[in-house]
Amino acid sequence: MIDKVRTYADITDFLSIARRYFINNFYDGMLTVLGIILGFFISALRGSQHTMDSYLVLLTGFATSISMFVSGLSGSYISEKAELRKLKLELDKAMVLVEEEQKNEADIKSENEEIEKAMITVNLHRKNEKKKRGIKNPRIKKKKVKTIQEKAERFASIIVSLVNGGAPFIGGTIPLIPFFLTEQANLSTFIHSFLIIFGCIVLLGSLIGFISQESIFKNILQMLAAFGITMVISILLLH
Repeated sequence: MIDKVRTYADITDFLSIARRYFINNFYDGMLTVLGIILGFFISALRGSQHTMDSYLVLLTGFATSISMFVSGLSGSYISEKAELRKLKLELDKAMVLVEEEQKNEADIKSENEEIEKAMITVNLHRKNEKKKRGIKNPRIKKKKVKTIQEKAERFASIIVSLVNGGAPFIGGTIPLIPFFLTEQANLSTFIHSFLIIFGCIVLLGSLIGFISQESIFKNILQMLAAFGITMVISILLLH
């Protein structure tokens, strides 16, 4: 099984695609739910007791995460399958053109004549055998055998789709963890959620810096900048 996955990865390079989708969509899912949490945070600040029912935050956050999961899963599967199919057709066309250029017209004609003679001989032989034995020739339906290219494409489409849908769902669910621990969310609950998002962003920035061989600190700052901008704009609009 492991050898199969490695072979499929060499053919389609789905690991790099899945890694890119995971980072991007995990980050998108986290920032999307951040906006929701900020909305409830502003609402809690306006209240007299500065509290909020946790189930409201959880229901809204989960509903959004599920929507992102279904959207990412279905959309990615359809698009990736179409792209890989297009790539296969282009490769098949290129191979056919190369084969046609390498063949000589005279050789093709001679081969066709030999094939026709052989087919006539085989058909006559079969007819004679039928007359002698009185056996009907059943029609055997040939089963289409999938090539390793087609199997690799299908496997890659499934894996990439799962990552594309699962990443925003996980990214949107993790910030909701503090709200599972209490029925009434206070300011401390919201702060813990913001800290979780901050920590995840630091980890993502470190991962991107490690993969790209660039400055980890620079990547963390870039992602934190988007995090800060989201918070500032949301607070200004909702306050």
